[in-house]
Amino acid sequence: MSQIIIDHNPSQEKLKELGVSSWSIWDCAPSKFPLDFSMTESAYVLEGEIRVTPQGGETVVIKAGDFVVFPKGLKSNWEVTKQLKKHYKHS
Repeated sequence: MSQIIIDHNPSQEKLKELGVSSWSIWDCAPSKFPLDFSMTESAYVLEGEIRVTPQGGETVVIKAGDFVVFPKGLKSNWEVTKQLKKHYKHS
């Protein structure tokens, strides 16, 4: 099964190389919802915290400062526990 990849402390060089600052921004208030990924999503969390539970998998906690890759085909449930703001890009 495809895994969520989390880099808890990406270097500024890595973020710059990926061009993260030019990606779209997504804001989300605390809430719970299912989220299925039809494309691979790369994201860098600017603010907040989310608990993501992949279908049939372990819950992961993603916080401000984390760089995350959600694989294409992932079915998951999200719980935004603190106001979320992230840069993201689909590929």
